[in-house]
Amino acid sequence: MNGAKSMLLLALGLAGVPAMALEPDFVVDIGWDSRYITEGRDNLAGGGIGWGALAASIGDFTGYARVGRADSEHYTEWNFGVEYALHLHDQIEAFVGLQRIESYGDERCNDTEFFAEMALVQWDYLVPSLAYTYSTEAGGYFVELSLHSNWHLGERLTLSPYITQGLDYQYVTEAHNGRNHLQFGVEAEYALADGLAITGHISRTQAGHDITLELGDDGLDETFAGVHLNWAF
Repeated sequence: MNGAKSMLLLALGLAGVPAMALEPDFVVDIGWDSRYITEGRDNLAGGGIGWGALAASIGDFTGYARVGRADSEHYTEWNFGVEYALHLHDQIEAFVGLQRIESYGDERCNDTEFFAEMALVQWDYLVPSLAYTYSTEAGGYFVELSLHSNWHLGERLTLSPYITQGLDYQYVTEAHNGRNHLQFGVEAEYALADGLAITGHISRTQAGHDITLELGDDGLDETFAGVHLNWAF
């Protein structure tokens, strides 16, 4: 994992939680992805994965727990994390965090990750962001450079085409440092009611030099989609 922190936060609806709220805010999220893609790679032999998550936010702190279970093979993953919002500038959203990953399949794996993300939100139609994840297990880090464009089609529907360039520095492999994959797609959010929304995406990844060195040249590009229902209260 990860490479999808921003998508997790979008699905959990945390972008709308007031930074200095005195009372805790909660978000419950359930969803499904047609493939489990992170860092441009399919983490499963086949099929998709279902997710359930709970997040609690008070002030600048957010804690969350998420569980995923594959629908076509024996695989379960737990994520536990905490993050802290940084107030760097009125036009900059940023946070740092810590996450623990426990996965159970044919083999049991675990990792502890430190992550940070920063986005310039001055223009809603063009939002550049930078995400960084460091894995203590691998001893390396992964960087994602992204551009989102938010289009509000009425009061309830928002479409956000995006493009992301992933860079691997011994986070996934040690064979190559640099260009890992290119990912692009469309994210969407539709407000069903106050505090209740459905979010989704359809995405395409194209393998970069890091993936082709590891896995070869054929059949490495992936197309996948997901849908989530989240309730904020």
